Amino acid sequence: MSTALPTIPVLHAEWIKIRSLRGTLTALTSVLVATAGIQTLTAAAIGTAEAGSMGSDPLLAAYYGINFGQIAAIAFGASAFSAEFHNGALRTTLTAVPDRTRFYLSKISMVALLVFLVGEVTGFVTFVAGQQFMGQYAIDLGAPGTVRAIVGSGVYLTLMALFAAGLTAVLRSGAAVLSLLIPFVLMVSFIVGEAAGGFAQFMPDRAGQMVMRIEAHGDLGPWTGLGVLALWAGAAVTAGWIAIRRRNA
Repeated sequence: MSTALPTIPVLHAEWIKIRSLRGTLTALTSVLVATAGIQTLTAAAIGTAEAGSMGSDPLLAAYYGINFGQIAAIAFGASAFSAEFHNGALRTTLTAVPDRTRFYLSKISMVALLVFLVGEVTGFVTFVAGQQFMGQYAIDLGAPGTVRAIVGSGVYLTLMALFAAGLTAVLRSGAAVLSLLIPFVLMVSFIVGEAAGGFAQFMPDRAGQMVMRIEAHGDLGPWTGLGVLALWAGAAVTAGWIAIRRRNA
């Protein structure tokens, strides 16, 4: 397996691909814009109305915008991979990088690195910008759980992007992945609401967002919840690797 690990030239090639695709790069920058922007606008509009106006958990409420930013992360993960399945691009890629595992790991690694970097900046900016408009309900940067939420939010966005990337490698269609994941993340969570028991707490978005809560909600804690999301993402990435290895280009 070591001979199939990513190399600097292959990673650089994957970065060039992502940078050259306007829609993919826009999705990446939208992670920050959507998350921090919506959080700030919402806090400015209703943040000081009353205690709990943005949610019963004040720390999770500080990341209300991530519900929208995660859509951009999913779109980035899906579009970064779907480009390989258009107009024979995958055949060209495999001509340059015959080792399919090396290609796949390089693509996954670049997606993860870019979203992680943007996600960590997003986590910090979202918290700081949003709390400026919370008045007496603002949370201090040094409050319990704040650093964990800032770091964890970036990891959360990264795992959601990898979840989408792995599924795209399986389905070979970014549009199909978006049509499945976006309703799943938005509608199912809305329908489930604040349910803490049963299968609901193990859904990828609800489990992963535990890292942005002050206290445990249900059976999962902050890091165990993020671990559940990591299992979802890992399963998708593994399935994608199997698909890339076995299917014809």
